[in-house]
Amino acid sequence: MLSALLVMSGIAIVLGAVLGFAAIKFRVEGNPLVEKIDAILPQTQCGQCNYPGCKPYATAIAAGEADINRCPPGGEEGIQKLADLLGVEFKPFGGETNAPKPKSVAFIDENTCIGCTLCIQACPVDAITGAAKQMHTIISQECTGCELCLAPCPVDCISMELIEENISNWKWKYPVYALKVAK
Repeated sequence: MLSALLVMSGIAIVLGAVLGFAAIKFRVEGNPLVEKIDAILPQTQCGQCNYPGCKPYATAIAAGEADINRCPPGGEEGIQKLADLLGVEFKPFGGETNAPKPKSVAFIDENTCIGCTLCIQACPVDAITGAAKQMHTIISQECTGCELCLAPCPVDCISMELIEENISNWKWKYPVYALKVAK
């Protein structure tokens, strides 16, 4: 019994060492540019750029397959940061890219919600809570306003409500690039 335990432990140690060596020897380096671009993107995973998330969009930008102006949640400040990182000219929103919408948050009508959980499954940032067959609610601090929860709702109980601008969520009306002083 003891010899079988020692043999199994020996095999486990040898296989662990082989796997550790293989992990170091055959490690695949990621593209550091993709990581830097992804760090600039807002991580809303909303799909408004026509990519399934921020990482695929960052990969497409690094490969030269996508423009830097396709992320409405990132706004013009995000475009400027991407332009600075990549050393390219700033491209304002336009053409096939929608300009950023006013900041909004989803709201669920409690009387209409049937608790189907389809909105929970669609939310990329887990801003919706609730259980099956129970009323759901939005965690407004987490909601990015991506509107991905609207389409799957079978009873149309979700609406988007604009967030009024006040001192806690105010930001400059002019893009960052317009405020730079010429040297």
